[in-house]
Amino acid sequence: MSKISWMYHTDSGQDEAVTTPLTKVDKNIMTKPVNYVVDMDIEKFFDTVDHKWMTECLRERIADPSFLSLIVRFLKAGIMEEGKYQETDKGTPQGGIISPVLANIYLHYILDLWFEKKIKNQTQGYAGLTRYADDFIVCLESEEEAKAFGEKLRERLGKFGLKVSEEKSRVIEFGRKAWQKAKETGSKTSTFNFLGFTHYCDKTRKGGFKVGRKTSGKKMKIKLKAMNQWLGSIRGAVELKEWWKTLKQKLIGHYRYYGMSGNMRELRTFHSRTASLAYKWINRRSQKKSMNMERYRRLIYEWSPLPQPKIYHLTYTLSSKRTCC
Repeated sequence: MSKISWMYHTDSGQDEAVTTPLTKVDKNIMTKPVNYVVDMDIEKFFDTVDHKWMTECLRERIADPSFLSLIVRFLKAGIMEEGKYQETDKGTPQGGIISPVLANIYLHYILDLWFEKKIKNQTQGYAGLTRYADDFIVCLESEEEAKAFGEKLRERLGKFGLKVSEEKSRVIEFGRKAWQKAKETGSKTSTFNFLGFTHYCDKTRKGGFKVGRKTSGKKMKIKLKAMNQWLGSIRGAVELKEWWKTLKQKLIGHYRYYGMSGNMRELRTFHSRTASLAYKWINRRSQKKSMNMERYRRLIYEWSPLPQPKIYHLTYTLSSKRTCC
């Protein structure tokens, strides 16, 4: 018998197979009696994955011993620190092409199946887990069970060499009831971040409840910093007409991910800040300014327009499918 007695060769339900993590969170909060969200981060997850337990997880799926041996060798590749090689029995190699896959397998057994087979059977009210890589959110109906889950999670992760990042973890009141209570008392509801979006309690045009989401402030700063660094590195390497094409593709890629219903303001902010950064770096190609604002405006609006923000994902249709109380 496997040392991991709680492992089951079962796949996720049909809903998980056909929805993205973001739409699943939206659906759970909009259609289930969700009153609390457990928002917890695993501290330095990719650095602390235990190789022994990872091997046990892999054995549940991989029958070929040669293939399993190759993966174990990859795990034990070690790290380079200050020019010196160092062996390690924890973590997945940074930048390794299969590290995200291995991490996903690890948490599938350590977290997902444990939640499905143990936690759900122990809770009286609704309980739902949504995870993508090491980022996850748990929605619960009861405050008592939400707090109890937090303690159970700490104990569970500890068994496998993982820790909860206490400064980034909390249990918050969130959902239809929390929104209604805030309306009556004039207070503000809590928010949580998941996959680059800040989720908050919002209202529809008709005054009903809905889950609002916008690009998180932290992610916006990271994206703009990366854009600034890229523009600074590319502007002197190739001609403007060449890197301008790539800039357009980068903007479209940003819109395709962050183009969620209700996030237009943040999309426009990213567009305008990117346009400003591009103008700055165009004029740093030499000591003398190479393009004034009038010419630049004609460039981005007439000659070679930058893609405008666009909503690609509509999620608020779920508000008309309310089934919870």
